Amino acid sequence: MSAIASLAEDRVVEGVYAVARKERRRTRAGASYLALELVDPSGRIEARVWSDVELLDGRFGEGDAVRVLGRVERFRDRLQLDVRSLEAAADDPASLAPALRRDAAELDGFLEFLAGEISHRGLRDLVDRFVADDLIRGAMRGLPAAESHHAYAGGLLEHTVGVATLCREAAQLHPRLRSDLVLAAALLHDLGRTLELERGPTFRQTDEGRLLGHVHLGLRLVEERAGGLEADARAELLHAVASHHDARNARTAEASVLYHANQLDATAATRPVD
Repeated sequence: MSAIASLAEDRVVEGVYAVARKERRRTRAGASYLALELVDPSGRIEARVWSDVELLDGRFGEGDAVRVLGRVERFRDRLQLDVRSLEAAADDPASLAPALRRDAAELDGFLEFLAGEISHRGLRDLVDRFVADDLIRGAMRGLPAAESHHAYAGGLLEHTVGVATLCREAAQLHPRLRSDLVLAAALLHDLGRTLELERGPTFRQTDEGRLLGHVHLGLRLVEERAGGLEADARAELLHAVASHHDARNARTAEASVLYHANQLDATAATRPVD
């Protein structure tokens, strides 16, 4: 079987992949074709079905596992799979989602270490409620951070650890920052993804996720479990989480640091290295 990461131009391949995206399109001449995005734990590749479209279209849907025979071609400087044959496969599609390159258990350990660095009792108790939640922890290991970065199962965990580590280092360099606040906000900032996204391989938005977005959903999660946290600390924490994608509305130094740490980790994970 051919892993996506190992595919090369002009190679005939056979493999089992998951269908992350499926669209019925037409060429300029009006002929139907299928535009697919196929994924496996090693990566993702665009694919096209040009022949027997009606027959093959009925064999699978978005989110299914499929066995594919095809040839790798280059189109606009990117590899693309020309599908010659395709049939449904019995494999669990979630097991074929793009996966972490780092060790998930190690990242879990980092997450717990960072949570343990919080000394403020109320913030520590709040963060510990999420750290001790098996459903939340499982979702962090199974979901991406975003479509544009850390876009693989476990990306949410990796990104959360990355952002929290950057915030911890910033607080050590700048003692005027309230380290407990910025670290707690970093660990909780993307919790809304656990309600916004479905499991792989498609990582589609839930109905709530599409309508409300991960920031709103994350704020709701934090508020639901913030009983016992004093009002001023709760307001500061919610503000930092609320503005982690909006620099102009970050009204505290801690919120601004979280915004920039979030941007830095996303950029470092995606921008090509020359």
